[in-house]
Amino acid sequence: MSTMTPIEFLILDEHTAALDPKTAEIIMQLTDKIVKEKQLTTIMVTHNLRYAVDYGNRLLMMHQGNAVVDCADEEKNGLDINFILEKFNEISVECGN
Repeated sequence: MSTMTPIEFLILDEHTAALDPKTAEIIMQLTDKIVKEKQLTTIMVTHNLRYAVDYGNRLLMMHQGNAVVDCADEEKNGLDINFILEKFNEISVECGN
Protein backbone atom coordinates (compact mmCIF):
# COMPACT_ATOMS: atom_id res chain seq x y z
CA MET A 1 0.00 0.00 0.00
CA SER A 2 2.82 2.39 0.78
CA THR A 3 4.00 2.34 -2.83
CA MET A 4 0.59 3.23 -4.26
CA THR A 5 1.20 6.92 -3.56
CA PRO A 6 4.08 8.96 -4.96
CA ILE A 7 7.09 8.36 -2.69
CA GLU A 8 10.85 8.51 -3.06
CA PHE A 9 11.92 6.66 0.09
CA LEU A 10 10.66 3.36 1.50
CA ILE A 11 11.49 1.79 4.86
CA LEU A 12 10.73 -1.92 5.27
CA ASP A 13 11.04 -3.38 8.75
CA GLU A 14 10.87 -7.19 8.64
CA HIS A 15 8.05 -6.98 6.10
CA THR A 16 8.14 -10.75 5.47
CA ALA A 17 8.68 -11.91 9.07
CA ALA A 18 5.19 -13.28 9.78
CA LEU A 19 4.75 -14.96 6.40
CA ASP A 20 5.20 -18.56 5.34
CA PRO A 21 8.29 -19.13 3.15
CA LYS A 22 6.42 -19.30 -0.17
CA THR A 23 4.48 -16.10 0.47
CA ALA A 24 7.59 -14.35 1.79
CA GLU A 25 9.40 -15.18 -1.46
CA ILE A 26 6.53 -13.79 -3.52
CA ILE A 27 6.50 -10.60 -1.44
CA MET A 28 10.28 -10.20 -1.82
CA GLN A 29 10.07 -10.59 -5.60
CA LEU A 30 7.20 -8.10 -5.74
CA THR A 31 9.09 -5.69 -3.49
CA ASP A 32 12.18 -5.92 -5.68
CA LYS A 33 10.12 -5.28 -8.81
CA ILE A 34 8.36 -2.23 -7.35
CA VAL A 35 11.56 -0.73 -5.90
CA LYS A 36 13.31 -1.05 -9.26
CA GLU A 37 10.36 0.16 -11.36
CA LYS A 38 9.74 3.21 -9.17
CA GLN A 39 13.47 3.76 -8.54
CA LEU A 40 12.87 4.01 -4.79
CA THR A 41 15.58 4.51 -2.24
CA THR A 42 14.81 1.71 0.19
CA ILE A 43 16.05 0.53 3.55
CA MET A 44 15.07 -3.03 4.41
CA VAL A 45 15.61 -4.48 7.86
CA THR A 46 15.71 -8.28 7.78
CA HIS A 47 17.05 -11.20 9.76
CA ASN A 48 16.78 -13.40 6.67
CA LEU A 49 20.44 -13.63 5.64
CA ARG A 50 19.63 -14.90 2.16
CA TYR A 51 17.44 -11.85 1.49
CA ALA A 52 20.20 -9.62 2.85
CA VAL A 53 22.64 -11.09 0.33
CA ASP A 54 20.27 -11.48 -2.64
CA TYR A 55 18.48 -8.12 -2.63
CA GLY A 56 19.63 -4.53 -2.81
CA ASN A 57 22.93 -2.93 -3.69
CA ARG A 58 24.32 -2.43 -0.18
CA LEU A 59 24.45 -4.64 2.91
CA LEU A 60 24.98 -3.25 6.37
CA MET A 61 25.14 -5.62 9.36
CA MET A 62 24.88 -3.92 12.72
CA HIS A 63 25.91 -5.08 16.18
CA GLN A 64 25.53 -2.98 19.33
CA GLY A 65 25.21 0.20 17.27
CA ASN A 66 28.27 -0.47 15.11
CA ALA A 67 28.56 -1.61 11.52
CA VAL A 68 30.36 -4.97 11.44
CA VAL A 69 29.81 -5.47 7.71
CA ASP A 70 29.33 -2.65 5.21
CA CYS A 71 29.67 -3.51 1.56
CA ALA A 72 28.09 -2.25 -1.61
CA ASP A 73 27.89 -2.81 -5.34
CA GLU A 74 30.52 -5.25 -6.68
CA GLU A 75 31.79 -6.17 -3.21
CA LYS A 76 28.24 -7.05 -2.14
CA ASN A 77 27.57 -8.94 -5.35
CA GLY A 78 30.57 -11.14 -4.59
CA LEU A 79 29.38 -11.97 -1.08
CA ASP A 80 28.74 -15.53 -0.11
CA ILE A 81 25.91 -16.21 2.31
CA ASN A 82 28.33 -18.33 4.34
CA PHE A 83 30.45 -15.23 5.07
CA ILE A 84 27.39 -13.41 6.41
CA LEU A 85 26.35 -16.50 8.40
CA GLU A 86 29.81 -16.74 9.96
CA LYS A 87 29.68 -13.05 10.97
CA PHE A 88 26.20 -13.56 12.42
CA ASN A 89 27.36 -16.63 14.36
CA GLU A 90 30.38 -14.73 15.73
CA ILE A 91 28.04 -12.06 17.08
CA SER A 92 25.63 -14.65 18.50
CA VAL A 93 28.40 -16.56 20.30
CA GLU A 94 29.85 -13.29 21.63
CA CYS A 95 26.44 -12.43 23.05
CA GLY A 96 25.99 -15.86 24.61
CA ASN A 97 23.35 -17.11 22.17
